[in-house]
Amino acid sequence: MPYIRSGIVVAGLLVILVTLLPMTPSDQWWIRVFDFPRLQIAAGALLVAGAFLFFYDVGRIWHHLFLAGVLIAFGYQAVRIFSYTPLASKQVVDAEDCEPSAAIRLLVVNVLMENRRAGDLLEIVGEVGPDVILAVEGDDWWDRQLSALDRDFPFAVRKPLDNTYGMHLFSKLELEQPEVRFLVEDEVPSLHTRVRLRSGASVDFYGVHPRPPKPGQDTEERDAELVMVGKQAKERGRPAIVAGDLNDVAWSSTTRLFQRVSGLLDPRIGRGMYSTFNANWRVLRWPLDHVFHDDSFTLRELRRLRHFGSDHFPVLADLCYDFQGGAAQEAPAPEPGDEAEAQETIREGAEAEREE
Repeated sequence: MPYIRSGIVVAGLLVILVTLLPMTPSDQWWIRVFDFPRLQIAAGALLVAGAFLFFYDVGRIWHHLFLAGVLIAFGYQAVRIFSYTPLASKQVVDAEDCEPSAAIRLLVVNVLMENRRAGDLLEIVGEVGPDVILAVEGDDWWDRQLSALDRDFPFAVRKPLDNTYGMHLFSKLELEQPEVRFLVEDEVPSLHTRVRLRSGASVDFYGVHPRPPKPGQDTEERDAELVMVGKQAKERGRPAIVAGDLNDVAWSSTTRLFQRVSGLLDPRIGRGMYSTFNANWRVLRWPLDHVFHDDSFTLRELRRLRHFGSDHFPVLADLCYDFQGGAAQEAPAPEPGDEAEAQETIREGAEAEREE
């Protein structure tokens, strides 16, 4: 029994530690990775608290302190992820009576460069009928496979790469002034274009896929790219959509800063997490693939699609452009200090890239 109690205490201390670490402003990868599994950490905290009750001694002060620490860790994690449950208020309202000409049906998918089940992905495309497809991680092999989309998607931007950061954009809607840009890192592109809806309205679209935190790769460049895209979307003052595999979770400090500086909304808030990674691990999943948009869009449909061999699930977001609809939606507002933090984030990203 002492060994069991000791194991529970060690587990509880780990829960507290990994809750505290992401509160620091560090960009170190081994700290930032603990932004991701907040649901799993919260569940672990509950399990530890429940198990510790079997050994709880009201006469021992450290028992009170330990249990309180674990429960506080649970509460903090729960607060951070609460917005991404159906219990929270929706940030994006449901579309009502959307004119077909005002709709844009977007499929976002990380294909996994080594995955060879392109036929399964093409079947999904045929089933859900998107207007626009953003595919990341495509190399030359995927470029050849995805050429099957050319007949139905006459507008395309292709940037195949063999470093897992290739990007493809296919569209049934006209693309205006499309370009591939390298905002922070020379080998990590992003796509920037305007998409003309069937109604004639023009929408700014940004496709992004920055590097994830991992050994040897901290988050300065990722954070800088997200903030740069967010600021650009805000400064242009046009209807905008930002989508892609952000390699960041919705509840991280970086993504929340991105939302505040951009004013873009997250349709998952009040609906669910729609966890897309890792598709192969049922227990360890979190939302890495995102669709953000400004308040001129409402939501017709949001869905995580089936597995097709990648380590990411595809995401389908069906949006309705309704310029007047923004009045019913509260866009994220900047907080004091956000501009300075954004500029510092961009500066650190540029410095980190120069040092590599």
